[in-house]
Formats: sequence, C-alpha cells, structure tokens
Amino acid sequence: MPKSADSDSLADRDEPSWTLLDREGLVDAYLDVIAPAMRADGLDPETEQPTYAWLNEHGFRRFIYALQEYHDTTVTEFCERDLGLGADGFDWEIDDGDTTSALERYLDRQRQRKSWSDATVDAHRSRLARYVRTYAEINDSADLLSPVARESDVPAHEAVDACWATFDALDAEVARETLRRVYITVSDWYTTLVSRREAALNPTDGLDYNWSGDDAGTTSNPPLDSEHVAALFAAARDTREQLLVVALCGWGLRSGEVAALHADQLVLDDDAPRIEFRSRKNGPGSVALIYGRDIAEARIAEFADDAEWNGYLFPSPRSSSGHRTGGTIRNWFADLADRAALPETIDGHRPVPQMARRFWYDRYSSTVEELVEHQIQEVAEEQGSASAAVVWDDYLSEDRRRELRREFMRDKLAGAFENPTA
Repeated sequence: MPKSADSDSLADRDEPSWTLLDREGLVDAYLDVIAPAMRADGLDPETEQPTYAWLNEHGFRRFIYALQEYHDTTVTEFCERDLGLGADGFDWEIDDGDTTSALERYLDRQRQRKSWSDATVDAHRSRLARYVRTYAEINDSADLLSPVARESDVPAHEAVDACWATFDALDAEVARETLRRVYITVSDWYTTLVSRREAALNPTDGLDYNWSGDDAGTTSNPPLDSEHVAALFAAARDTREQLLVVALCGWGLRSGEVAALHADQLVLDDDAPRIEFRSRKNGPGSVALIYGRDIAEARIAEFADDAEWNGYLFPSPRSSSGHRTGGTIRNWFADLADRAALPETIDGHRPVPQMARRFWYDRYSSTVEELVEHQIQEVAEEQGSASAAVVWDDYLSEDRRRELRREFMRDKLAGAFENPTA
C-alpha cells in the first residue's frame, strides 16, 4: 500500500525519539503520531493493529526497533497489552490466553528477525495450531506453558509424556511428512522458549519417529491384530485395565476420549447399548458397545458407594478436569502392553493406543463397506436403484443401520474379545 502525502508528512514531522520512551511514553507517542497516520491512510487505530509492512512503509521503523531492542516485545504484544487492541483475528481454538500470546509473540519475532513472509508465518501458525489443538484434546488442557516452565510443579517426564502423546495422536491422523513439518515448527517454538528462559526444557527432544523411512508420507501407525488385542485383554488385572482395552480396541476411542469418559455418555439400559458423543472431531457420534457393557457396568458399580464420585470412569482427584489425561492412558497402555508381552515393535513401530484405535477403525470401515457393497446392493437391485449408498442413506432407518453394523462388527471383533485367553 503506497503512503499518502498526509501520512508521510505526519511521520516526518512528528517522529519522536522512540528508543528514549518508557512504555507509557510509547503509548502516548503511538496515539499522537501513528494513530493519525493510520486514520489518514484509511485505517481505524481504535480497532486495527498496524502491520509491520505498513509501519515500515510509513517511516516507523524506529518504533519497531524500540519495541524489540529496548522493551523486548513485539508490535502485536504491545497493541494487545498496552493499547487493548485485539489480536489479528486468527482463532487458535484453545482457551488459554497465555499460550496463544506466547505463540503470537514467537511468530512476530520470527517475522521481525528472520524476515518471514506472511505466507511463511501462516504456514507455521497452521502447524502450531494443529499441535496445540491436538494437545488440548489429548491432555484435557490448553496450557502448554506451565508444564515446561522453569518453576513448574509438573515433573519433567509428565511434560514430555503430554507432548509425545500429542505427536502420537497426530501420527495416527496425518501423513508422516506433515508430522515432520509440525515437529520442526513445534520444536523450534519450544527451543525459543528455552533460549528466552521462559521454559526449562524442550519436550520434543528425543522423539524417535522414522522421518525418512518407507512409510514417510503415509499414516504410520499400523493396527493391532486380534491376537494382540486378545493378549492385552487377557493381561488386564482389574476393571480399570479391562475398560482401558475395551474402550481403545472395542469402542475405538482416542486416548483423550478414554480419559474423559463419563457415565452419562453410556447408554446401557437399552437393547442397543452404546456410547454417545455430543460432538466429535471425526468418527461416529454414537458407538455401539458390542463388547464391554458388563465391564462398563462393573466399573460404574465400583463407585456406587463413593459420595464424591464425579461420574468419570477414570477419575482423578488431583486434576482440575476431574479425570485422567490422555498421557496417563498412554502410560497405562504401555505398561499393559509390556505385561501382555506384545512385540517391542509392530511393523517397525512401538505399540501405542493409536494402534488400538486403528484396530477398531479398520474393522468399522470394512464393516460399512461390506454392508453397502454386498448386503445393501441386493436391496438396491431389487428396488431398481443404481446406488447401494442411496439405499443405505435414504431407505434404512438409523435403528436398522445400527443393527446391521452391530451384527457385522460382532463377527469382526469376536476373535479378540470372545475368547481372549485362547
């Protein structure tokens, strides 16, 4: 955007000694000099933040320099904290303001000091957002700063577990090359926090993915097979561990969903027992409890006499959420996998909960495909319909679709759950 004559004269005439001003002086000078230049250029200083490009083009480079070198801050941080202006409109979709501010400060500094273009900033922001959203979902907390802070009460291994569990979850959803890019960006962010003494450790250190192997560019975690699931179920010692196996392998829940599982979600007094989700990132919102209803009932019964029970099936008295985290589920799964004598690696990957979800999801996907392509096709031909999918979607009630899915899924899960000790 070219400079207007009015804004040019304002910058030349009123340019203060930015480096000599304290924070209050910077605010006054901003309102006296930069705000009028913005208005003259068609911007609203009461609601908009000036971009770095606009400030440079209009002669305010010294303002940027003073913020960076004398106040250790960025334009965005100054506008948010000192002027009360909103951020640039990007929705991180997490509810921790300190974390989002730290992320924006990092991107601003990279833009300033490494001359990142807007496209580069957007790409790194997208990767960071994918990580922090998944972190919040898996660990039931959007606070990424406290676990790694220098004075943190969180043990270092728990901070690392939370980070690694997040990458394991991402690894089940994105291509390996995408995961590598996210890892590089996130690791650089944590490294910057450590360098600036805002963090005591970089929890991404030591991640051991095969970044360049044959599976690069594909979703890496393979599914467990029926023998693996049967071994896990046989090794479970109590209802907590049995429910862990059933929820992961028999219901196909993510680690974070298992950790936050609540009794109110379970519909057990019905001919079609199921678990209901109000909202879910992907996957069915209602999951049939083909196996495990008795285990869920036994788990709930264990809390029947506890007047302080909050309804979570994996409660935690120390957590603000009231339930365990996805990282804890991951640790429990690892312990159970060792006791069940699962192989150290399966198709080159150590056993993780995402492999259990893959076990369920592969069988669920193939069930729907077989129903539509084979069973429903006959009905479609009888009705003269060219598409079995149309019959499935438009001519079968939800109850009938659920009944068919249960029937086919029972056959596919039987080898793991009907005789797990065989």
